[in-house]
Amino acid sequence: MGIFSRLRTLISSNVNDMINKAENPEKMLNQLLIDMGEQLIESKKAVALAIADEKKLERETLNQEGQIREWERKAMLAVKSEKDDLAKEALIRKQEYENHHAEYKKQWEAQKASTGQLKDALRELQNKIEEAQRKKNLLVARAKRAEAQQKIQNTISSVAGNHSAFDAFDRMSRKVDQMEAEAEAAKELEDFSSSGGLEKRFAELEKSDTSADMLLADLKEKMKALPESRE
Repeated sequence: MGIFSRLRTLISSNVNDMINKAENPEKMLNQLLIDMGEQLIESKKAVALAIADEKKLERETLNQEGQIREWERKAMLAVKSEKDDLAKEALIRKQEYENHHAEYKKQWEAQKASTGQLKDALRELQNKIEEAQRKKNLLVARAKRAEAQQKIQNTISSVAGNHSAFDAFDRMSRKVDQMEAEAEAAKELEDFSSSGGLEKRFAELEKSDTSADMLLADLKEKMKALPESRE
């Protein structure tokens, strides 16, 4: 289990270091997944070696069992042949293999238990990596929302603290008000001038018509006073 303890320590160290230095959450998470994937590959290799050792111990244990049965068969054959000395040698050899078998079996069972734990830890690691891959998109989306909100807040704070910008808008507003007032005044003067000229023209026309009427009336009175001309 030592390899997975080292793996957890390594990943934890990398995560803490990357989080402290992280400027781009998406890039950091992608790199973290890459590192975890590489460690997963190394862990699979280690588990594969452990499984290979287990299989080797299993084969040796079975081989010892075979040797035990074989030397017991030879001892029985020697007894049938009335060769007790040879039977004793066979039984001694059988006992040696029994001792070897007990040791191999013990080692095999311990390796088998350790391999089972390694397999469980490897499956857990794979599940964690798959879970991390699923969470990555959610974390990236949350990070982008937070970044956008921070930018908006910074902009608002910057604009709110920039009084000169608001003063410029106020000055421009006053200037536009002045331009509109001047334009209205000019239009009013133009209308006044146009109206006054028209009234003056009509006044002159009326004056001209009145003088002609008076002259015509005087002429008619004068003609009445004259003696009638004879033809």
